[in-house]
Amino acid sequence: MEAQKYKRVLIKISGEALAGDKHFGLNFDVIGPVCDVIKKCSEEGCEIGIVVGGGNFWRGVKDGGGKMERTRADHMGMLATTINALALQDALEQRGVDVRVQTAIEMNKIAEPYIRSRATRHLEKGRVVIFGCGTGCPFFSTDTAAVLRAAEIGADVILLAKNVDGVYDSDPAVNPDAKKYDQLSYMDVLNQGLGVMDSTATSLSMDNHIPILVFALSDPENIHRAVNGEKIGTLVEEAK
Repeated sequence: MEAQKYKRVLIKISGEALAGDKHFGLNFDVIGPVCDVIKKCSEEGCEIGIVVGGGNFWRGVKDGGGKMERTRADHMGMLATTINALALQDALEQRGVDVRVQTAIEMNKIAEPYIRSRATRHLEKGRVVIFGCGTGCPFFSTDTAAVLRAAEIGADVILLAKNVDGVYDSDPAVNPDAKKYDQLSYMDVLNQGLGVMDSTATSLSMDNHIPILVFALSDPENIHRAVNGEKIGTLVEEAK
């Protein structure tokens, strides 16, 4: 067994990544292999928290922009993250993983309310904890929620699983000559306006000294590689 570099991680999984090639809804051909790897990491002793986005169903500011009130649109996005959290919970439980879903907005018929001390106790017991509803507040992204939860549970790193394999100086889907970065500082991301996280999330991770590793979820084994400290994707941390 490889020695794990990180004992406790916060994995941020975008909703779009869970949709796969369908680009909407849930693709269980994608979710299954992701859960297989999460199970492997958990069995090897890594404590895992997960924040999931909701963009495969609804993106508040984007989908509701100009057509509905922003707060209501964001609340709809929080509900979308809960759908994804429950889907991940079910897939993990089918694989024998002990899982808890906690939501920032109370939904006591389907999930626990988010309580930090309870979340950390679950992690200590080897349970995977999935955090739904973002921060529970409008105007904050699920990226910001990921950093907030990572800080609260004392995560060693944020594993940012996306549809791209790292951070580029321009959109690689548009520019075939886009340059991929292996490592960046938080200030590089902020000053260059690079699309890692929004500025609030990046600033919060900088203030709390939590490194961010950006990598592609298209190969779920990247999660295992990241936990074991292999060089993949782009690492965002304090300037050396």
